[in-house]
Amino acid sequence: MRERCVGAIVRDRDGRLLLVLRGRPPGAGRWSVPGGRVEPGEDDAAAVARELLEETGLRVRAGALVGTVERAGPGGVVYEIHDYAATVLGGTPRAGDDAADVRWVAPAELPDLPLVPGLLDALTEWGVV
Repeated sequence: MRERCVGAIVRDRDGRLLLVLRGRPPGAGRWSVPGGRVEPGEDDAAAVARELLEETGLRVRAGALVGTVERAGPGGVVYEIHDYAATVLGGTPRAGDDAADVRWVAPAELPDLPLVPGLLDALTEWGVV
């Protein structure tokens, strides 16, 4: 079974990336870009906006597709994750929904954080870091 998911690559004026500390599986206790499942009848842009508001308190607009990865999930599920560049329109960062924490992280700090598997490789391959 495949599940379509989205993620958002959001930068601040200083070039830092917005990351969330996942509070639930998969990836609980690890840092990742914010995102989640696309709900039935929802397009990717709407899913990015909804997930970011739920997880970070920020209102965003989804932009260009940056890259796509597939990750194995529990019970044979395959998460097909489409990561988009996103622009902050407003709000104040705060952890919500299944995010335990949210923060801006300088690219140089990424190797020192417990990231979800494959995140740093994907961001590097896509030219984000």
